[in-house]
Amino acid sequence: MGATSGTNLHPERPRLSTHQKALSINLDPVRYGTFAEIGAGQEVARWFFKVGAAAGTISKSISAYDMTVSDAIYGKCKRYVSRERLERMLDYEHSLNVERLGHSRGDTTAFFTFADTVSALNFKGTNECHGWMGVKYQAFPGDADNTIILHVRMLDKENPLQQEALGIVGVNLLYAAFFLHHTPNQMLESLLDNLTTDRLEIDMVDFSGIEFRRVDNRVMSLKLVQLGLSGAAMFGPKGEVLQPSEVLRKKPILVERGSFRPVTKVNIDMIESARKQFAEEPEVQGKEVVELMEITMRNLLSGGSDIDLRDFLARADLLSTAGKTVLISDYFEYYRLAAYLGRYTNEPIAITMGAQSVRDLFAEEFYRGLEGGILEAFGRLFTRDLRLYVYPLLEPGTGELTTAENIQMPESLRNLYKHLVERGRIRSLETFDRSVLHIFSRDVLRRIKDQDDSWEEMVPPEIAAVIKKRRFFGYRDKEKV
Repeated sequence: MGATSGTNLHPERPRLSTHQKALSINLDPVRYGTFAEIGAGQEVARWFFKVGAAAGTISKSISAYDMTVSDAIYGKCKRYVSRERLERMLDYEHSLNVERLGHSRGDTTAFFTFADTVSALNFKGTNECHGWMGVKYQAFPGDADNTIILHVRMLDKENPLQQEALGIVGVNLLYAAFFLHHTPNQMLESLLDNLTTDRLEIDMVDFSGIEFRRVDNRVMSLKLVQLGLSGAAMFGPKGEVLQPSEVLRKKPILVERGSFRPVTKVNIDMIESARKQFAEEPEVQGKEVVELMEITMRNLLSGGSDIDLRDFLARADLLSTAGKTVLISDYFEYYRLAAYLGRYTNEPIAITMGAQSVRDLFAEEFYRGLEGGILEAFGRLFTRDLRLYVYPLLEPGTGELTTAENIQMPESLRNLYKHLVERGRIRSLETFDRSVLHIFSRDVLRRIKDQDDSWEEMVPPEIAAVIKKRRFFGYRDKEKV
């Protein structure tokens, strides 16, 4: 069985049933609004009708299921199950409520609109089961608007169960928005109340508005992963929260995993070298490649089990400065990361890593939890059209380069490794900047803390400027020490 909504990190938060939550909202004289739902029926609105006293809460319930009707109301969209469609629904219905009812009851009413657009399991069972869900609302009468948007993946194998799960998470979202808005962490934790992670995944959340002006959506994305509500979270070069399937859908994907503490010239050279080589592959030529700088949750732990949020945000800001899209994942094993990316694309996937990381990849102790050990792990990793690009290692002392062709492997694994190289699954990067091969992140970090100015030559100039301006990683001005 999957976990419930993560661990109960806030034991003081009462655990209410879905019935209790819906009734609490219906009995609140301040809340009044619209439910607009497309796909999978009106499963959220149904709860409020079912528990009673709905007349005090619902101004309108609508299901514009027909595409022509939906277009006539909300305007045309490229995709009906999309954030764009959801935001149009929220904006349109919420403005109607305020326009029609604001004069008569705006002084005592906090208006809201709940909306979702969903693709539940179809009759043939062949579609992607997911949806966009959100609420636009006033926390208090006459207040400025707030918006919360979620993307959910339904994991139940039957349509009625998916509908049921959607109804429950919708009620959870509304209850959290109305009664827990002052504690965003508790809001996230409550979204899967009365559900399990076997049934629903929430892989994107976005808060905006006056009540959430101090909320960093990157941290909220990280919390989704930390709480077990999602396996990964993504945000773009401007710090914006992204929904993975909309970014990755049907595109070739290139990933560089690292701690990026800090981002160095080697990190940038590795992804740029891999991108050039990947783009020239016959299966990739002419296609838009998605580049991801991936950090595993394990690389964010601050010694124990706690996430070091300040350190994480420093790394995220530096990657944004470099114009990179960031993926935060709970997939320490590469085969799990590959399976996650494979959900969204049938195009080639490439992972670039240093030669030392390749040695670590072949460490058999990492696969003791699998019945088939390293063979099972590699079978999963290379099932799809996936290849590893190996960035060379400058061996300390000798100055020799270790590449994909001459990596030393334990005798028991040499034939396996040779087979993967011969099959083209593991390849050396053909071009790279030899002048940066001496740079290692841990060395740069030590020099920053030791006030050794030579670190500035080891990172891109724009990265150095941000580290100094924001005093990341223990940086201090010498004249102020």
